[in-house]
Amino acid sequence: MGDLIKLVNSWSITHFVHTFGGLFEDSPWVAEHSWPSRPFDSFEHMINVMKNVVQTSDEKVKLQLLCNHPDLGARISMSSNSVQEQAGAGLSSLSPDQYNELSKLNKEYTSQFGFPFILAVKGHTAQSILESMRNRNRRGREEEFQTALKEVFKIASIRLEQWLVQIGHEHEFDFKPAEVKQRTMYYGKGDVWMYRSYVKPLTGIQSIPESPFTGRNNILFGLNIKVAVQGDEFLPSFIEGDNSLVVATDSMKNFILTHAADYSGATVEGFLAYVSRRFLETYPQMSKVQMSADQIPFEDVPVRREGSLRASELVFRYSQNDRATAAIEAQRKGSQVELSNHFSGVADIRLIKVKGSEFTGFVKDEYTTLPETWDRPLFIFLNIHWRYEDPRDGMDDQHGRYVAAEQVRDVAAAVFHACHSASIQHLIYQVGLRLLRRFGQLSEVSFESNNRTWETVLEEVKEGEGKVFTEPRPPYGFQGFSMTRDDLGADNGGSKKEGEA
Repeated sequence: MGDLIKLVNSWSITHFVHTFGGLFEDSPWVAEHSWPSRPFDSFEHMINVMKNVVQTSDEKVKLQLLCNHPDLGARISMSSNSVQEQAGAGLSSLSPDQYNELSKLNKEYTSQFGFPFILAVKGHTAQSILESMRNRNRRGREEEFQTALKEVFKIASIRLEQWLVQIGHEHEFDFKPAEVKQRTMYYGKGDVWMYRSYVKPLTGIQSIPESPFTGRNNILFGLNIKVAVQGDEFLPSFIEGDNSLVVATDSMKNFILTHAADYSGATVEGFLAYVSRRFLETYPQMSKVQMSADQIPFEDVPVRREGSLRASELVFRYSQNDRATAAIEAQRKGSQVELSNHFSGVADIRLIKVKGSEFTGFVKDEYTTLPETWDRPLFIFLNIHWRYEDPRDGMDDQHGRYVAAEQVRDVAAAVFHACHSASIQHLIYQVGLRLLRRFGQLSEVSFESNNRTWETVLEEVKEGEGKVFTEPRPPYGFQGFSMTRDDLGADNGGSKKEGEA
C-alpha cells in the first residue's frame, strides 16, 4: 500500500469528497457513498469501489448521472474537468460544419435515448468523435445505456489518473478500464450516543515529558458511535426485498447500548473491539463489522472540599474541545474473529501561537497577493491519527503501552511552542517525528491540518507589543501528511529537536 493511499484513507469525509467529488460529473454523492469502504488497498481499489456504488444504485440515479454530462462540443457552462477534456480533443475549435453536424447528432442521440452522448474523449479527435456518434446512434437503448456508463467509468479513471500526475504520484495508479468485480454492500447505524458511568479507570499510562496526563477516572464514559456491517447473506435484502436475515439498525443500537454494561476495559478502542466481536459472535450472517466513535470529553469541575479546591467526583463539565476518536474493523476468518484494521486519533485540536512562525520563500507569480511573513501569529485546526505496530496495545490498557489522545495533543502543543516553523507542513512533520520517537509502539502517524490564522488589522497598539486581529476570510488552506517509522531513519537527526527532553 502506497503512502498516498494511506493518507487518503485517513481523510475526513469532507476532505475526501472535496478532492474526489468531481471524478463523476456533478455527482459528489459517489465519493460520499464510497468513503465508508476505506481503507482502500490502492487507487485501483478506490475507483472500483466508486464504480460499484454507481452500478448498484437505482436506475433513475444512474440516468441522472448520465444526464449530468454536457453535450460534447456544446458552448455552455460546464465543469472545469469537462472543459479541459473537450478542449484536449479539439472540440473547442471546431469548424462551422463540424459544429453543426455535432449539434445535430447530439440532438438526435438525446431524443432517441433520453440522455446525452458520452465518450471518454482522451486520445480522440473531432473526426473520430463524430464517427463514434454516427455509429452509436444506430444502437438499441439498453446497449447504449451500458456503453454510456462504461464511458463514465473511463472518464472517472482518467480524471483520477490526471490528479495523481499533477501531484507526482502517477506510479500509484495503473489505469485499466476493467469491469467492476467487487460489490459494495453494507448498512448500519450512526449517531448512537452512549453514556456509561463508572467505567474502569484508565491507569498505567507511560509518562512523557510533554504531558502531565497520567490517566482518566472514567467516572463518565461517553461515545458517539457509528456501526456498519457487511455480509453476502444480506444480498437478498437489496435485490429481492427479503429481510429475513436483516438485523434492524434499531436493534444494532440496542445491542451496542446493552453491551456497554458488559464492557470491562477502559479505552474507546477496547470498547469498539469488544462490541464488534460480540456482533460477529451473535449474528453468523455478518462477515465484517466496522465501528468508529468520537469520545465525548467531560472536564473536571473544581469544588471546595476539606479546605481546598479539588475535582468533584459528582459534577462534570460537558466539553466542546478536542476529543479522542477511534475506528475498528473486525472480520470473520473461518471460525475465528480477527481485527483487520484500526486507527486511533484526536480530533479538532485548535492551537494559536501568537508569534514565532513564518511563511517565506514560496512561489511568486502573477497570481500571488500574499506577502511573506517572518514572524506571524498562527492558528491551526489539527486532526491526528495513529496506528499501533501491535493493535492489542490500543485495545488492552493493562500493558502500559496505550497512547492517550491527551498525550498526543500535548505533544503537538509542546512542539508548536518550541519550533519556529517555516510552514504548517514543517510543523506537522516535527510533531510526527516527536510522536514516533516518544511512542515506539506506533507504526504510523497521519495529520490533517487547516490554517485558520487570524487577519491582522493593526500591527501596533499604543503600548506594548500587541496587535489587533479579526477572523480570516472564509477560504482556508489545508494540509495532509502521513509518517511511518522509516521517517525516523530518513531524518538522521537532521531535524531540530527544540524543547525535546
